[in-house]
Amino acid sequence: MCNAVGCTEQVQEANSFFTGRLGNVEYVVCRDENGELRAFHKVCRHHASLVAFGSGKGSCFTCPYHGWTYGLNGALVKATRITGIKNFDVKEFGLVPLMVAIWGPFILLNFEREAVSHQGSDDDDFGMEWLGSASKILSTNGVDTSLSYVCRHEHTIECNWKVFCENHTDDGYHVPFVHKDLAASFDRLDSLSTMVYEKVSILSPENFDILGSKFIYPFIYPNFVVNRYGPWMDTNLVLPLVSRRCKVVFDYFLDASLKDDEAFVAKGSEDNRKLQRGLESPAYGSGRYAPIEKAMHHFHCLLYQNLMK
Repeated sequence: MCNAVGCTEQVQEANSFFTGRLGNVEYVVCRDENGELRAFHKVCRHHASLVAFGSGKGSCFTCPYHGWTYGLNGALVKATRITGIKNFDVKEFGLVPLMVAIWGPFILLNFEREAVSHQGSDDDDFGMEWLGSASKILSTNGVDTSLSYVCRHEHTIECNWKVFCENHTDDGYHVPFVHKDLAASFDRLDSLSTMVYEKVSILSPENFDILGSKFIYPFIYPNFVVNRYGPWMDTNLVLPLVSRRCKVVFDYFLDASLKDDEAFVAKGSEDNRKLQRGLESPAYGSGRYAPIEKAMHHFHCLLYQNLMK
């Protein structure tokens, strides 16, 4: 399965990198000294210490436990105090690679497909694997455009990651009650419609203008939200932490002509999300899907399929 893990702005330059964790996979994405995009499990091959943290620039990754050092191409370049070790081939002890590709401004990793020695993959194939038959629709509606990167905000939210995703898959059900200002911008809330694809659900209106252009609102299973409207786009990457806490990474993109418009940027960056906290109440068992909630049902079906594997 492909997952979005970041955006190209994070590794624009050679020797830049960023790290992350999804489930039990600790990873690092980087550009080596030749500018080639690469990704690895960021686990030392000696005793499994993590070799990279946060983000930044550097010429190597060094294990803080025993000093084993790896190049940004993943190769082991230094192994301390191994003189006399038998049957040791340095070429077999590099960082374990992950499949990585770019679709639009997004960096994708595949945690299931076996990576080959050459990190690069056909980005179009990755896009199809990530988005399925929704790929062309999202491309033609500006999700893969070259908007200018504006900023990133990260928030820890006191809810399970699935609850946050459900808030984005109720097909606008909550909008007139939670986002009254936004609801007032719609000519007709009942004009919203949801299209469901393999791993993508797309909410869009039949005739809706916000910030001067059309609006499209995809949720990409399992944990990625895109809001594309007018000259603006923001994304939400939802990362599980513990059972009742998640981290949400918000990235903001804007048409280059408006990037320096501070008032516009501030307005678009407002976080107006509200989450319910009643799921732990002994009074709640399970609810019912309203007919409008096709995307949420789709999300739950995919989740169930994965949990049953």
